[in-house]
Amino acid sequence: MKDRMLRGELYIAEDEDLADDFARAQQLLDRYNATAHADEDERRRILVELLGDVGERVVIRPPFRCEYGTRVTIGAGTFVNYDLVMLDVAPITIGATCQIATRVQLLTATHPIDPQARRIGWESAEPIVVGDNVWLGGGAILCPGVTIGDDTVVGAGTVVTRDLPAGVVAVGTPARILREIGERDRIEMPQR
Repeated sequence: MKDRMLRGELYIAEDEDLADDFARAQQLLDRYNATAHADEDERRRILVELLGDVGERVVIRPPFRCEYGTRVTIGAGTFVNYDLVMLDVAPITIGATCQIATRVQLLTATHPIDPQARRIGWESAEPIVVGDNVWLGGGAILCPGVTIGDDTVVGAGTVVTRDLPAGVVAVGTPARILREIGERDRIEMPQR
């Protein structure tokens, strides 16, 4: 079943290999979520072991939850606030310098509409891609198969069910594009 899952096909999660992969991830997450605030080096070591790829200066504030970890890639400089949930049955790719607020959910897993297939336990997943410099507001939910373009802002509580292009502000349930990001959004930045 693991091979079916990795190919993006229907699979049943009751599989010894998947159970072992899940247990490994949960043990690492238990360690990660128990680290002291000041122990940034240990957190980094655990993230590198848990996830598929982690860029430099990535911060994920615990608690953090995922299923397998190895299918997750996070670009350099991305900041993730508390309570991120990633159902990473399919790959989740997060670009560089993203801001992910509290209680965001990235959900690749999906189930058949057919009640009989669901009752048996069949499921599948579709990848999620988040471009560079994206801001996901608090409680945003990204559904299976969506792609968020570079520089896009997804408002708090938004449920993203379809792809969003680069450079827009999207809000609502389901997400709708409110407007393009433009000159009116530019600010004069103070000197550092």
